[in-house]
Amino acid sequence: MTYSISVEAIQGKILFIRGEKVLLDRDVAAMYGVTTKALNQAFKRNSKRFPPDFMFSLSENEKKELVTNCDRFKSLKHSSALPHAFTEQGVAMLLIII
Repeated sequence: MTYSISVEAIQGKILFIRGEKVLLDRDVAAMYGVTTKALNQAFKRNSKRFPPDFMFSLSENEKKELVTNCDRFKSLKHSSALPHAFTEQGVAMLLIII
């Protein structure tokens, strides 16, 4: 499968959290043309293959800060699930497993 994603589209989604440049699970899923649920299920099935520095889950406070500061995350406000944040290596690894 080939993906054609513009650099500008990716750059607009990169967040700086915990001193890392990351993409949230929902943005990675959209780029790869799958649902966030499918992406997270694939990650869970293969989580042992991911080194700890490839991905982390946001804390409740980090999620609240995103919702407060970025309009595009308003849908997370009432979600009980905490988003996953993937580093560049984590995003590349997801491509292999989905």
